[in-house]
Amino acid sequence: MEVLNIYNNKPIKKDELLINENIRLKEVLVIGADGTQYGLKPIREALFIASKENLDLVLIAPNATPPVCKILDYSKYRYEMQRKAREAKKNQKIVELKEIRLTAVIDTHDFETKVRNGIKFLEHGDKLKISVRLPNRAPAILVQQGKEVLINFANKCALVGDPEKAILHEGRYLSQILTPKKK
Repeated sequence: MEVLNIYNNKPIKKDELLINENIRLKEVLVIGADGTQYGLKPIREALFIASKENLDLVLIAPNATPPVCKILDYSKYRYEMQRKAREAKKNQKIVELKEIRLTAVIDTHDFETKVRNGIKFLEHGDKLKISVRLPNRAPAILVQQGKEVLINFANKCALVGDPEKAILHEGRYLSQILTPKKK
């Protein structure tokens, strides 16, 4: 999210907040370090209050009406925000979408090999897209056979994955997405 500076319209990076003399507003709503409400103050008075407490005046909510400033130790605040961002990044799980392509007429050994690979992907925690490629003008019986292949594949992977949606027929492909089961 980019916020535009009111006077020079330069984008401000998300992690860069305006502090002290860089705040170019007439009036701001001031909140103290301990949470006390100072109310709507002119910027000079807000800067004076912050300097009297040996802290920084930080523009927290520039888009609010009126803009909100907080009196705090900026370096400590920035360190805390970076630490929270690192924790959030460490705890997030990146889920990839893996794809396995089949045909409507597939040999049993090939099918079993693809099922084993699909089970590995699901156990690893990735989503799995199974697709069956059909010929250009596929007869209805071949489409039905492709759906049976997808149903059979989903049944073989039932211990580690569940179908996310019903079988989708789009153009020359039949596809289905399997998601890993929650542990």
